[in-house]
Amino acid sequence: MTPSTLAGWLEYIEHQHPQSIAMGLDRVNAVRDVLALNTGFPVITVAGTNGKGSACRMLDAMLGCAGYRVGTYTSPHLLRYNERVRIGGAEAGDDALAAAFAAVEQARAAAGVPLTYFEFGTLAAVWLFCREAVDAAILEVGLGGRLDAVNAFDADVAMLMSVGLDHMDYLGGTWEAIGAEKAHVFRAGKTAVCADRAPPETVTGHAARIGADFLLLGRDFDFSLQPLQWSYRGPGGDRHGLPLPALRGNCQVANASACIAALDALRERLPVTAGDIRNGLVRVENPGRFQVLPGRPAVILDVAHNPQAAAALADNLVRMTGYRSTLAVFSMLNDKDVDGVARALRGHVDRWFVAPVEGTRATPADELVRRLRAAGVVADVAVCANIAEAMDCAYQAAGDGDRILAFGSFLVVASAMTAARKRF
Repeated sequence: MTPSTLAGWLEYIEHQHPQSIAMGLDRVNAVRDVLALNTGFPVITVAGTNGKGSACRMLDAMLGCAGYRVGTYTSPHLLRYNERVRIGGAEAGDDALAAAFAAVEQARAAAGVPLTYFEFGTLAAVWLFCREAVDAAILEVGLGGRLDAVNAFDADVAMLMSVGLDHMDYLGGTWEAIGAEKAHVFRAGKTAVCADRAPPETVTGHAARIGADFLLLGRDFDFSLQPLQWSYRGPGGDRHGLPLPALRGNCQVANASACIAALDALRERLPVTAGDIRNGLVRVENPGRFQVLPGRPAVILDVAHNPQAAAALADNLVRMTGYRSTLAVFSMLNDKDVDGVARALRGHVDRWFVAPVEGTRATPADELVRRLRAAGVVADVAVCANIAEAMDCAYQAAGDGDRILAFGSFLVVASAMTAARKRF
């Protein structure tokens, strides 16, 4: 008996495949073909170690301001699954998602293959975008690129935001190997936008071998910062007097530049004005990416969970002045580079509150303490039972002039966000 509610479907798809991650496109392609999914609308695929979610939100905002009805698929979610699938700027409803899962399940049974949680969700999102006849789709890669379920759909424009050392068990043990996996979202004869100024040779080499129209930040498009605004130059023309993105951090200007380059490549099918870009930059939101909650003490939420993202977080903390001390609520999954993240933040945190997150991949609290010390953290470290307790302890210890930083995982941010909301 198939489920009838979204909650029922989510429980079903979580246990439908024996592995939570099973790389490969054969299963997805088989079900896609049974569904006869025809993406007649332009598809923008967004890959990268960091910056994917921000780019997806910026593209969504800019295209939305231009009047287009856009389908956007991102992952993971913070508080509810509906966050992953947005149509016309709004989260997909429970009934719509349940109908999409039912369609995928029928096709899956006909194809006779199992699907992972992410594969199920990807196919459901694209099925819903096709049913709703969106004007464009933005698809965020979940893991890598070459064997990710999103890569079952050809990109009209592929974006590679960054290449860092993460998910090495699946993508390879070197920077070059990871770059090669991510570059496979590029398509022959189509535009590939790279927001990494110095990507691995495997990225540039793959783009050249397949004949992609490769646009590289710093060579083919770029930006310059001025006080309170910035300028863009690229093959589609220059734009001046642009507002800084509503998303915090200088890295967001690089992300925005890549988005403009991508939209310029689609200008024949999806024309967007300078005003649409400006309005999108001002309106964009992306919860959990250096998100500052109102009130005192200030609470900063950031999903940074690799050294590259942690370095950007540290830079943002330095630029956000006026606080007496920083208290961190911190945890990471056991397959992440805790040492590298700790080294990036060790000089920016005055007190640490660590706790395990939920799930089998959680790093035990005592192991977190050991890794922090090994990384050179000399500040006080307190151990808590869970993230909610760690947030309570941080609130009790913080004064009005302090700030609380909750980071290290989407699971940390979700728990911290829930805890913070209960106080207001």
